[in-house]
Amino acid sequence: MSAAATAPAAFPPVAAGTRIGHVHLKVADLDRAIAFYGGVLGFQVQQHYGTQAAFLSAGGYHHHIGLNTWESRGGSPPPRGATGLFHTAFLYPTRRDLADALRRLIVAGIPLGGASDHGVSEALYLDDPDGNGVELYWDKPESEWPRKPDGSLAMVTERLDLDDLLKELEA
Repeated sequence: MSAAATAPAAFPPVAAGTRIGHVHLKVADLDRAIAFYGGVLGFQVQQHYGTQAAFLSAGGYHHHIGLNTWESRGGSPPPRGATGLFHTAFLYPTRRDLADALRRLIVAGIPLGGASDHGVSEALYLDDPDGNGVELYWDKPESEWPRKPDGSLAMVTERLDLDDLLKELEA
C-alpha cells in the first residue's frame, strides 16, 4: 500500500509560503555541469565541496542548485521509461530576463527541446549536459492569465514566438 493511500485525509494543506528552496542533481562531470549552470545560465558558484560537489545560486543565496558526482561520476542519464526527475524549472523575474536566457542558449549553441506559451507563463525547455530536463520560464502578470467562464484557470500550450521574445532585449 502506498504512503498516499495510508495518509489521513484530514491533513491540512501545506503552508502557502512553502516553496522549493533548491534542487540537488547527480551529474557525471562536475566541471561540465558548472560550465552549463554557471557559464551558460549564469548562476554563481557559492562553494565547492572538494572536487565532487558545488553549490550555485542566483543573487548570493547559499544555493539554488547543488551538483555532485558522489554516486554518478562518469555515469549516464537514466533510461527512458524510468522514474526520476522530469525537469527542474527556474522562474525568471521578467520576460526580458527569460529573453536573456534564450540569448545565452543561442550563443552557447544549446538546442531547445521546446518553447511554449502556457497562457500563465512562457517557457523554454531543454536538457542539461547530463540529460536532466530544464525549464526556464517567467510568469505573466496574474491579471493576464486566461480564465474559463467559471473563473478557473484555462492554461494552454501554444508555440512561443522566440523572435518576439528576443525583441525584449532591444527595449
